[in-house]
Amino acid sequence: MSRECELTGKKPITGNNVSHSNLRTKRRFLPNLVKVTLHSETLGQEFKFRIAASALRTVDKRGGLDAFLAKEKEANLPAKAAKIKRDIAKKVSEAAA
Repeated sequence: MSRECELTGKKPITGNNVSHSNLRTKRRFLPNLVKVTLHSETLGQEFKFRIAASALRTVDKRGGLDAFLAKEKEANLPAKAAKIKRDIAKKVSEAAA
């Protein structure tokens, strides 16, 4: 299973452990991933995601999954989230017409 946030695309990064004697050894910084189920009010569906805790806080701050996806650029979203964003946009445009 990939260690990548399904909403923001946040991945592991590399760095160094630095000891007291200033020796450096390679290490990985992993994103804090959590499994969540987010509800889309527009589509009336729930989606399971494995997202970073920071992304979950951002979703809550922006007012839910629909608002988060509306504000994000599609180029910045992974494929799964981009498809949901397109489905929401399609549903909104149908409701307006």
